[in-house]
Amino acid sequence: MHRTVKLLSYSGLRSRTKVFSKTNHHPIFLISQWNNNLSCRNSNVSVYFRALFTHSSSTTYSRRVPDPNDPSTLMKEDGVAVCSQMWIENFQEPNKTVTNLTNYLRRLELWVLAYQKVCADETGAYMPRSAITRSALEDLLALRNAVLDDRFKWGARLQFFIRSPKDKTDYESLSKRKIRAILTTTQPSPFQDRIVQEVLLMILEPVYEGRFSQRSFAFRPGRNAHTVLRVIRRSFAGYLWYIKGDLSAMLDGMKVGMVISSLMRDVRDKKVIDLIKAALTTPVITSKVDDGDKIKKKKRKYQKKRVLAEDEPKPDPYWLESFFGFAPEEAELLPSWGHCGILSPLLANICLDELDRWMEDKIKEFYRPSKSDVIWNSSDGDTEQGNTSWPEFVPTSGPDKTRKIDYIRYGGHVLIGIRGPRADAATLRKQLIEFCDQKYMLKLDNESLPIEHITKGIMFLDHVLCRRVVYPTLRYTATGGKIISEKGVGTLLSVTASLKQCIKQFRKLSFVKGDRDPDPQPCFRMFHATQAHTNSQMNKFLSVMVEWYRYADNRKKIVNFCSYIIRGSLAKLYAAKYKLRSRAKVYKIGSRNLSRPLKEKKGQSPEYHNLLRMGLVESIDGLQYTRMSLVPETDYTPFPVGWRPDHEKALLEYMRLDNPKTLEEERSCLRDQGLISPQDYVSMLVWNYKRNAVAVDQLSSVLTGENSIKTMGSEFLSTSNDENSNQKNRSEEDKEERIRVAQM
Repeated sequence: MHRTVKLLSYSGLRSRTKVFSKTNHHPIFLISQWNNNLSCRNSNVSVYFRALFTHSSSTTYSRRVPDPNDPSTLMKEDGVAVCSQMWIENFQEPNKTVTNLTNYLRRLELWVLAYQKVCADETGAYMPRSAITRSALEDLLALRNAVLDDRFKWGARLQFFIRSPKDKTDYESLSKRKIRAILTTTQPSPFQDRIVQEVLLMILEPVYEGRFSQRSFAFRPGRNAHTVLRVIRRSFAGYLWYIKGDLSAMLDGMKVGMVISSLMRDVRDKKVIDLIKAALTTPVITSKVDDGDKIKKKKRKYQKKRVLAEDEPKPDPYWLESFFGFAPEEAELLPSWGHCGILSPLLANICLDELDRWMEDKIKEFYRPSKSDVIWNSSDGDTEQGNTSWPEFVPTSGPDKTRKIDYIRYGGHVLIGIRGPRADAATLRKQLIEFCDQKYMLKLDNESLPIEHITKGIMFLDHVLCRRVVYPTLRYTATGGKIISEKGVGTLLSVTASLKQCIKQFRKLSFVKGDRDPDPQPCFRMFHATQAHTNSQMNKFLSVMVEWYRYADNRKKIVNFCSYIIRGSLAKLYAAKYKLRSRAKVYKIGSRNLSRPLKEKKGQSPEYHNLLRMGLVESIDGLQYTRMSLVPETDYTPFPVGWRPDHEKALLEYMRLDNPKTLEEERSCLRDQGLISPQDYVSMLVWNYKRNAVAVDQLSSVLTGENSIKTMGSEFLSTSNDENSNQKNRSEEDKEERIRVAQM
């Protein structure tokens, strides 16, 4: 109302001053002219102002009620803080059945955070919260209300509550042919579907991460293939028989009832369950191109570079695409069920978690310890003694040896190690086949679950597990202090990278040709790139390959082989590009690591040095790891028992420190040992300072001079030392510091 009065009064005054603006624009003249004409003001204007102010005075004002549909009033906290609170609550009570997930589904902060994530994937740039427009927030609120009111439909093609910032399509002006193509052909997942999937993932992931088994490593934050290899090196050292199972058929799809029943084991929220059930049951529109509709591609001699749009993200670089091609068989398949999208891997882990729990029960059932064993002779079998990479000197299995099994799962692939006779492995395989048939209705046979001995080599994640027999010299002190040296027999579990699999992956990427004697092939995709850019791309590829084979025993050998293939491929490329005929000539001009410019055909000429120093040419980095001595050593860092990812460690440490019992236990421990905490020590110092300072202020008017102040400080220090028995041995430096403080 005040704004209305102000605007109307301003418009009235403005209309009155238009007359004066024609004669003179000076403000003093305008004011004097207004005062002269004040008496002859029109009666209509006075009536207008009187009525206006009478109406404003008679109006009653009340406090503005916040609009429940205003996005700014609904966003009370940060989305990251809400997610952190969810992780803490679920890790504090991991076995509690969750029933109130709809409350988190109402939180607009989570929807804004999901919008930021999906926009980052869509546009390739992170959108801060302050950059989100008002219209986008209103559309997000409309999408949230549609989900809560059961008005949201998965896989919508033309009706959207919110659209991508990149989507500039005017759907109202589309022709019937384009609309028919949108409705009947395969289309990417809608933008609003990905937002809902992201919100469901943020809500469900904390619930199940605290419940999942520690023997599952795929599709989980903080766990990867390197974690599996380190666990194998630590825990699978003493096993002789292995069962390698491929259950990846379950990742292609499961019955909706089985997924929902596994989900309802821990979550009893009807809104979330119905939303996921609708995502699984809604049909996905897919279409195949007919043979008659296929257009023959014309070979072009030269291919123009495609110019990206302003809002189009850059594609993955060549080195990253090449590394993705090296994904092992166990990590290639990513589940995608219905319209669940990024939620599918979590649902797959939820379904397979029952298999993990069943195997953990079998581990306890099969465990039979032996007192004569070097390790694994504790009551639970988890306590390790000695070096786990050297479990036994005599690794034979007999009635006097410990019988034990271990298990890990990476996605749909399982690896089971058995220490004992082969009959134990056959019994376990039979029980596993029956469990998968009853629980998942998955038909397995002995061929899909083969039993292999460690001497044949077990392939897992493109690494071979094998056994090496060593004969070390054992020295020990006998009775009488005599040192005895004896030859012993020991075994080591070797985790080596498979050279055969490496060649297979290079052949798949068209880097080599042949199996026994692989011949490098030129990578013509980098034909139009400069030498500096090509070398830089291949160096990045070699860097990630060095990291991938970090825990392989033959890391130096396998990385040096990769460097040889890349270097030979680039040499053939440069020979074809600069017409040098052979790799030998390329190495002669460009050196072993191809760091010299090949375009000049003069090697490292003075002109190139001068141009490089002036910054007129691009510096060329040579290829890395051209010699085996340049490859780093294998990482043999011990893997701790009960390992947890960093984010789970932080959560558990926060919960431990936030618990009041922890503080009381620490204080009681300090009191029992006669120690004092730093907080108590600081508070004692502050209290003594306050007492001494007050006393100095009272006597400073009576006692004058520096000597009197010093004696007074020493007296008060002595009284404080008498009252505090724990400060009797205080040094003279602390006394002098106290005196200086008292003087100040």
